[in-house]
Amino acid sequence: MANVERDPITGQDTTGHEWDGIKELNTPMPKWWLYTMYACFVFAAGYWVLYPAWPGISGYSKGVLGYSSRAALDQDLVAQKQSRSVWSNQFATMSIEEIGQDQQLMNYAMAGGRSIFAENCAGCHGTAGSGAPGYPVLVDDDWIWGGTKEDIYTTIKYGIRSGHDDARVNEMPNFMADEILNKKQIGDVAQYVLSLSGHSGDAAAVGRGAPLFAEQCVACHGEDGKGMKDLGAPNLTDSISFYGDTRDTIAAQISKPRHGVMPAWVDRLDDVTIKQVSLYVHSLGGGM
Repeated sequence: MANVERDPITGQDTTGHEWDGIKELNTPMPKWWLYTMYACFVFAAGYWVLYPAWPGISGYSKGVLGYSSRAALDQDLVAQKQSRSVWSNQFATMSIEEIGQDQQLMNYAMAGGRSIFAENCAGCHGTAGSGAPGYPVLVDDDWIWGGTKEDIYTTIKYGIRSGHDDARVNEMPNFMADEILNKKQIGDVAQYVLSLSGHSGDAAAVGRGAPLFAEQCVACHGEDGKGMKDLGAPNLTDSISFYGDTRDTIAAQISKPRHGVMPAWVDRLDDVTIKQVSLYVHSLGGGM
C-alpha cells in the first residue's frame, strides 16, 4: 500500500491506494447522506418494535401496536359495505324489473355490473361480451334461453346444465350414436339447416333433409327453425352458430352434439351482485 498523501489539486488526502498511477481520494460521505442513513436505522428499529416484523417458529412478533393488515382490510370492507347499504338494500328488496325502471339504481348497476362481469364472466364471454367458439355472444339479439332482464337473471343465477336443481337443462339427442339417423341422413339434414339461413347448396339434399327435419327437429327448433327459448333450442335461421355454420360443423353437431355448461352463480355471488351483472349483460344486447 502506498503512503497516504495530500492531493495537490484538491487538497484532499488520498487513501493510499494507487492503480496505474491513479490515486484514490479519501472523500468522506456527505453529512446529509450519513444523517439520512442513521435516521433509517432508527426508523427500522422503531418499526421492528411497533409493528409485526420478525418471523418465529410458530408465529411472528406482533409489535407493540398490535397492527394487522388483515384486520385493517376487514374494517375497510365493513365500512364499504355500510356505505353501499343505501343502494344494496334497495337491490335486495326490489325485483330486477323494478330496478331497471329506476335510473339512479341503473347507474349503480352499470358501474358495479361492469366490474363484476370483467372479473367473473369475461374469461368465457370476452371483455366486451363478444363471445368465443362455444360461448355465446352477448352483444346481439340472439338469446337461446331468452334475453329479457328476468331471463338473464335466471340464467346467471342457476346456470346452464350446471347441476343445480333450478338450472336450465335441455340436451340435443345424439342422432348418430343412438342410431336415430344414419350418416347420409345427417348430411341431408345439415344441408337443409344451412338452407334455413339462406345458404345455397345441394337442392336434392335439401329436399331429402326437409322431411327428416320435420320428423326429428321441429319439436325443439320449431317448424320455421327459429328455435324455442323455453327449451334452449337455438334459432337456425340467423347464421349465428356456436360451433360453425358449415355443412361439416352442423353435421358434427347433429351426429354427436356438444352441450355447453355455464356455472350457477347463486352459490358464488350474492343476489344483489347477480342483479347488477344481469342488468349490465342486458344492456349489452338483451331484450329478445
